[in-house]
Amino acid sequence: MKKATLLLTVFALASLTGCSKTDNYAPAENATGEDIFYANCTKCHKQEAAGNVMVLNSAMANKEAIIQKVNKGSMSMPAFPNIKGEPAQRLAEFILANSKTK
Repeated sequence: MKKATLLLTVFALASLTGCSKTDNYAPAENATGEDIFYANCTKCHKQEAAGNVMVLNSAMANKEAIIQKVNKGSMSMPAFPNIKGEPAQRLAEFILANSKTK
């Protein structure tokens, strides 16, 4: 029982380390959404066979939610606080135009 508790604790701590990751990438002001996506997001997000870059739930299928997620990150996704302004808008538009909503 102690081993199981220890393993769960180690796993939980390892999962939380993703919360503190920050990627300091800063796109060029004229970077396209596609350029930004392929320079950063494809490290983890792989294009699907249907050609979609992501499958978004309905709560994430809007520019504001995507930009917030990019800027703040999540449990397993690093934050990209330097993707802001027009480049962030273009990234969100690219994701929306090339994703499927479930």
